[in-house]
Amino acid sequence: MADSSESHPKQRSRGKSTAVHVPVLMREVLKYLDLQTNHLVVDGTVGAAGHSQQIVQRIGIEGLLIGLDRDPMMLQFAAEKLGDEPNHVLVHSSYSELPEVLESLNERVPNGQVDRILLDLGLSSDQLADEERGFSFESDGALDLRFDTSVGEPAFELLRRLDAGRLEQIFRDYGEERFARPIAERIAEKRGKALRTASDLTEVVSAALPQSVQKTARKHPATRVFQALRIAVNEELTHLDDALKQHLFDSLARGGRLVVISFHSLEDRLVKQTFRGETWQNLTSKPITASPKEQRMNPRSRTAKLRAAIKK
Repeated sequence: MADSSESHPKQRSRGKSTAVHVPVLMREVLKYLDLQTNHLVVDGTVGAAGHSQQIVQRIGIEGLLIGLDRDPMMLQFAAEKLGDEPNHVLVHSSYSELPEVLESLNERVPNGQVDRILLDLGLSSDQLADEERGFSFESDGALDLRFDTSVGEPAFELLRRLDAGRLEQIFRDYGEERFARPIAERIAEKRGKALRTASDLTEVVSAALPQSVQKTARKHPATRVFQALRIAVNEELTHLDDALKQHLFDSLARGGRLVVISFHSLEDRLVKQTFRGETWQNLTSKPITASPKEQRMNPRSRTAKLRAAIKK
């Protein structure tokens, strides 16, 4: 998950459709994917197709890119970027449902397995710029935070439903927020009042933090709370854990490669533990991080960690 404390893209309405996201670790992704013409490749978090544009060029017309995303808006961006070439297909789905997706494409993926899988678990700059779902701290849109607004529970409902103890756990476990308790208690106190937009939540979080913390913070004071809520609302760690335990392995051909970019310590830990298993040949004993130059050019890349492995 990307660190949403970096400068946010200018907010826009859903009607405008120019993607602004810059993909991270592009050179490293292509190195570890080690693509060849005719490869079958899954981009399980296709987003605005930043990585996928380079992938389709390398696999050629004989290959196939299968792009998945839970966010319909991001699939629209991807469709615009990838154009009408026949060597890709886009599917509204989670990567945790990959076996079912491949089964539905059995004419193009006859044995239900692919050669390469890429996951970039970060939040897209385009999602941050979507003022309707509350990803940005200053948004006046509803505090929704769902990738797919047709399923699940919006964040403002979760805040209204959960008690202070459960909120504290979410902020501590998913956001590593050291002021989880006072923030959760302040939210519980405000529950009877309007707490519906991102800016509403930002005000409550700021009020719960010591002034000294706010003045010296390198990140926006609400960064970790927003991150934690987004993870909880979208069940992101559940999707990743389920996929790593079985679905991604089953969907890769023997000798196939899985490349994962994470932005959160809990995500990275799950990936690291998986690649240490007997069924994987770990290609990255330590996570690959962005070069100093990339970090200067794209601050979002500072927390990105890439790990890769080959299915034995």
